[in-house]
Amino acid sequence: MPVLAERKLSTSIPFLSTRNKLVSLKNEIIKHRVSYLFLAPYAIIFLTFTVIPVVVSLFLSFTYFNILETPKFIGWQNYIRLFLGDDIFLIAVKNTFLLAAITGPIGYLASFLFAWFINELPPKIRAFLILLFYAPSISGNVYMIWTVMFSGDIYGYVNSTLIKLGIINEPIQWLKDPKYMMPVIMVVILWMSLGTGFLAFVAGLQSIERSQYEAAIVDGIKNRWQELWYITLPNMKPMLMFGAVMAITNSFAVGDVTAALAGLPSTDYAAHTVVNHLVDYGTIRFEMGYASAIATVLFIVMVGCNRIIQNLLRKLGR
Repeated sequence: MPVLAERKLSTSIPFLSTRNKLVSLKNEIIKHRVSYLFLAPYAIIFLTFTVIPVVVSLFLSFTYFNILETPKFIGWQNYIRLFLGDDIFLIAVKNTFLLAAITGPIGYLASFLFAWFINELPPKIRAFLILLFYAPSISGNVYMIWTVMFSGDIYGYVNSTLIKLGIINEPIQWLKDPKYMMPVIMVVILWMSLGTGFLAFVAGLQSIERSQYEAAIVDGIKNRWQELWYITLPNMKPMLMFGAVMAITNSFAVGDVTAALAGLPSTDYAAHTVVNHLVDYGTIRFEMGYASAIATVLFIVMVGCNRIIQNLLRKLGR
């Protein structure tokens, strides 16, 4: 009997702990109801346009759905087809990881270094340079500039310059030749990488009190690099984390740049990314179940990479 009672108690403990958590959450909401009321608009929007679509996409990834017919449950067939029967997807994965591995870290470091340098300038010059560096990430016609620069005829700026200098004899198809396509796209992505993370770094640098640097000089700090390592970086942990998340998200979500410059699909799928593959099946072929499987895989990879980077930054910050 004591053993039976002990078993019943052990099985009821998880239920009781869950119930206690719910009661505690309810009391917390009632206690801080004004704060939760102000958070409600954002929470509703986030739930409606982020959480629910992700859950629906996860469900649709296990179905055959072509928009016109009711979704039909097919189990793991979309994922089996994705990894075992779709060679283009594997090419897209390779291209995506290549872009993320190169443009992600370089763009992250460039954002911080530019923010660090600009922060030392006078306020008016600093404000102008922040606008100048941030503008490419929000400009709608940025691809037109690069399309003209890397045009495959003699009128393209890069081709005409190289021909005049005698470096090449005939125009190069920068955006059609698989050999040159990815380097050009990487340059454009890096040029556009000074976005939200860059602004977060600038804001973080502005929030550090000057008295900390003065105290550090008294304690023996001798140069700017020591200031950066012992004062600036420890005070910017939240911004560094946010910038890392944004860099990873942007590097894995590359699709607009490749489609605008190299076309959809690109020559020999040399610049085809996972997002391009998702757009192809979701908005052109209307295979929404298969497209949802692609989106789910991309979502899991992005979340996993974010967790790895966050753990790495936490260890470096100790």
